Amino acid sequence: MPRPDSALTPTVIAMIVVTLAMLACGQVLFKQASGHLSLARPASFLSGTLIIALFVYGAATMLWLAVLARVPLSMAFPFYGLTFLLVPAFAWWLLHEPIRPQTWIGGGVILLGVVISSWGHRQ
Repeated sequence: MPRPDSALTPTVIAMIVVTLAMLACGQVLFKQASGHLSLARPASFLSGTLIIALFVYGAATMLWLAVLARVPLSMAFPFYGLTFLLVPAFAWWLLHEPIRPQTWIGGGVILLGVVISSWGHRQ
């Protein structure tokens, strides 16, 4: 259970940012793997890309647990919303997917919400 005096220290913020980046990378890897998956070919689920994506997601989960050991869930979870900005950004950058302006605007609104919800939690 987190201490009552838990705060968003620079270390915790770095852990959260790395977790979110790993989740966004995992989504890009899942997208790449999805083009080769087929229920008719069960062996396709043993693709290297899918295995790496699952590993990245597993590592992100372990890091997230370390975050939750340090701060309350209600303090850490709003940052998860940033994945709605990071995943499209990574898809644009790495997969060259077009991103609609509405996605960027919505991501900006989410970013503002994260800033508001975390206001005053930093030491």
